[in-house]
Amino acid sequence: MAPSSSSGLTFKLHPLVIVNISDHYTRVKTQLNPPASICSSGNASNNGEAVFQQNPRVYGCVIGVQRGRTVEIFNSFELLCEPLNHTLDRSFLEKKQELYKKVFPDFYILGWYSTGSDAEESDMHIHKALMDINESPVYVLLNPAINHAQKDLPVTIYESELHVIDGIPQLIFAHTSYTIETVEAERISVDHVAHLKPSDGGSAATQLAAHLTGTHSAIKMLNSRIRVLYQYLAAMQEGDIPCENSLLRQVSSLLRRLPAMESERFQDNFLMEYNDKLLITYLAMITNCSSTMNEMVDKFNTAYDRNTRRGGRTAFM
Repeated sequence: MAPSSSSGLTFKLHPLVIVNISDHYTRVKTQLNPPASICSSGNASNNGEAVFQQNPRVYGCVIGVQRGRTVEIFNSFELLCEPLNHTLDRSFLEKKQELYKKVFPDFYILGWYSTGSDAEESDMHIHKALMDINESPVYVLLNPAINHAQKDLPVTIYESELHVIDGIPQLIFAHTSYTIETVEAERISVDHVAHLKPSDGGSAATQLAAHLTGTHSAIKMLNSRIRVLYQYLAAMQEGDIPCENSLLRQVSSLLRRLPAMESERFQDNFLMEYNDKLLITYLAMITNCSSTMNEMVDKFNTAYDRNTRRGGRTAFM
């Protein structure tokens, strides 16, 4: 287990970084995940490759600012890394750094990220490769394995420290504590994602389909039970079966619990909600038509230069 850091720095991690790393890992795993038949066949090297495809490692840089003793990680971007010799694509890194510098001029590369259960010895090669950009980079490690018993976030932040081991100075990883820092936009986004996240590990579409299926089954069962009561009361009214007052009182009590769908209040509320939905739909259609019209006007004005019009008159203003 890595020792604790003694640098005294305060780390603040934004949720956008965690979402980016998780999205990066999910996309790579989806692209590399082979069929089960391929994973179960082949020689030892193929088996090792299949294991890597089932649990791939992704790499990227984390960017942010450092104000005094406080390091705040705001965002991240992906990196191209060769997993066999643990080398980074420097040209790709420099290009991404230049692009992000144009958009976020105050952000600097603070370190890098990867996925896995724990920091490995080979990670130090990538860590040292980034020391020419940041002399003391941080290492953000996300554990993609699902552990329902774990209550903390599966994210660990490491710093590199120089320790003397067996008389030889060596760089080692030392984990440090951090806090989650959010802004208003991130809180809204995370809350939206949290409500869409399935609780059973399935996809959101699968969970919605299961919910709708359960609701449909419940309504179908209620309809069948009401039909039985209706048939019983109709038979009793026609005299096919004897009349039982106690049973009629129970049926009357049960029917009072059913929602009254023919009341005037329900009709007013239903029509109000229906009209609101129609109004929103119409407004969306008008906005879409206005946007399309504006694009068409821009294209027309681009194709026909206004200065070439006789008398200086233009078709659209």
